[in-house]
Amino acid sequence: MGTFVDATGLACPMPIVKTKKAMNELNSGEILEIHTTDKGAKSDLDSWAKSMGHVLVKHEEEASVFKFWIQKA
Repeated sequence: MGTFVDATGLACPMPIVKTKKAMNELNSGEILEIHTTDKGAKSDLDSWAKSMGHVLVKHEEEASVFKFWIQKA
C-alpha cells in the first residue's frame, strides 16, 4: 500500500497543502492516495498535479468522500 493523506473535513486549500507536503516525501513513480470531502478538490488536485508534472491516475467518489491517486513525476 502506498502513502495516504486523509484530508476529509478540511476546506481548500488544506487538501492541496497536505498533498504537497506528502508528495515531497515520495520517490518518483510512487503513488499518493488522498481522501477529501472538499468538492473543489477535484479541479484543484487535477490542476496542481498537472502543473507539477504529476499524474492523476484515477479518482472516485464514495459516500461523499472524494478519493484521488496521484503518481509522483
